[in-house]
Amino acid sequence: MNLKVLLQKVADHYENQKPFVLYSHPESDTVEVLLQQNIKKYTSEAFDKRGIVMAPFKYEGQAVCIPLQESEHITCKISKETLETETIAPSFKTLEKEDYMRLVSRAIRVISHKNTHKVVVSRRKELDINPIDFLSFVPRLLKLYPTAFRYVWFHPETGLWCGATPETLLMTNGTSFTTMSLAGTKKIENQKTPEWTLKEKNEQKVVTDAISNCLQKVTSVLRVSKTYTHEAGSLAHLRTDITGMLKNKKTTLATITAALHPTPAVCGRPLSAALDFINKNEGYDREYYTGFIGSVDNNDSRSCLYVNLRCMKIEKNKAYLYVGGGITFDSNPEEEWDETQNKLQTMLQVVQPML
Repeated sequence: MNLKVLLQKVADHYENQKPFVLYSHPESDTVEVLLQQNIKKYTSEAFDKRGIVMAPFKYEGQAVCIPLQESEHITCKISKETLETETIAPSFKTLEKEDYMRLVSRAIRVISHKNTHKVVVSRRKELDINPIDFLSFVPRLLKLYPTAFRYVWFHPETGLWCGATPETLLMTNGTSFTTMSLAGTKKIENQKTPEWTLKEKNEQKVVTDAISNCLQKVTSVLRVSKTYTHEAGSLAHLRTDITGMLKNKKTTLATITAALHPTPAVCGRPLSAALDFINKNEGYDREYYTGFIGSVDNNDSRSCLYVNLRCMKIEKNKAYLYVGGGITFDSNPEEEWDETQNKLQTMLQVVQPML
């Protein structure tokens, strides 16, 4: 089946308001689709159903699941043609910028006066769009970001979500696992590797240390790589890979996921203080942004879960794009605003045909 025929099936499924998920793993030239054959809401607590799960930022042990056994499963190849992009300057109101900069300043004050090392704050950008056209935006999603986990997810109870996330929450293969810490963001200029400041290096170290400390309780072997630059579209991040072996059979995918989420890369450090600040100050519900999404295969213990970053939610003629950044004591509100503007490019490039 070619991509055009596949996307028409997806469009028909969406028209009938039936759950589906379309996805492609990083570096894969294959796209997969699960078309659920009913409208039931399946959930997973133990991650014991083969399929795709999606969990919100405020995860309390239960993820929505589109099970393989309840779905038509289709795969097809993604052509290797390259797409041209132009930077899209997202318009914004002065108040919108001022509100976000005030939020960042508030976070800096809390970090300066309390025992808080980092807080991740975010905002939601609303765009007017033309009616949803899967044939126009899905090929762009798949081809623009080959190193990301790309997906389009729909369930009547969650709405339509789309993303290209560069960050792995957890990959398991039997008793071995892989995760990463990803923090710090710079725009790639003239194809040159960016110079990282002490602020970004410190932010990344906070994330790495927190994940490593968390995993020591449930692992028998833990390896932490050197930090390096990871490119994701037009943006670069600092990345450290963390691998190891799970301690025993009692350490399940559900327990290690609950231990990891939310990571300091999407919430902050210490967790309780950062979460309290987000709940009291952000002023909107993140829903599935900074939650996680990915594939679960309990038969051979192979699972790939990704942090839901660089994503948007589409409702009728509106697209809601979500972006944020990690705030530390030496953050600059103007620079943090600019960083979120740069991060908007990922989904703006995808939705561009519908603007």
